[in-house]
Amino acid sequence: MSGKPTGPLDRAITGACRVLLWLSTSVIFVILVANTVLRYATGSSLQWANEVPELLFPWLVMSGVVIAAQHGAHIATTFLMEALPAVARRVVATISWLVVAGLYATLAVATFRMLEIVHDEKSPILQLPGSITYGCVMGGMTLLALLALQSAWQCWHVQPEAKASAEPVVPQAHW
Repeated sequence: MSGKPTGPLDRAITGACRVLLWLSTSVIFVILVANTVLRYATGSSLQWANEVPELLFPWLVMSGVVIAAQHGAHIATTFLMEALPAVARRVVATISWLVVAGLYATLAVATFRMLEIVHDEKSPILQLPGSITYGCVMGGMTLLALLALQSAWQCWHVQPEAKASAEPVVPQAHW
């Protein structure tokens, strides 16, 4: 989950997350601006104007988290990995990504099991089910698990680079 998106899975996930990011941000902005203008102009406000941003904000956050994970923009500590030989680094990185994928998948499954419970919780005004927000979290965890699996695949299939020597190799001149 580092670098720029390259494969079809990366492009599809990036595209979907960017659309969600822009849509949720735009809708939240328009609703909040309209409600603010309405409040100052007339002294009243839209009843549902607080509910929709609350429902959209998790979608905005999860899409941002997935995009950040794709680009390797999360905090990472790499000094231990850099101390390992190339072959060991490859094995440790692959196992680490598989563990991360398993954890994200576990969170996605746990969230899926909660959907039925939270579906009965309705928002006060629009009466939308609470499962909308949980579905967002489940979808985000699923995408993160897929990206972690892809990273494990890439780590395993990368060729170990040769050990760099302390001094650069200077080509010899041929007379």
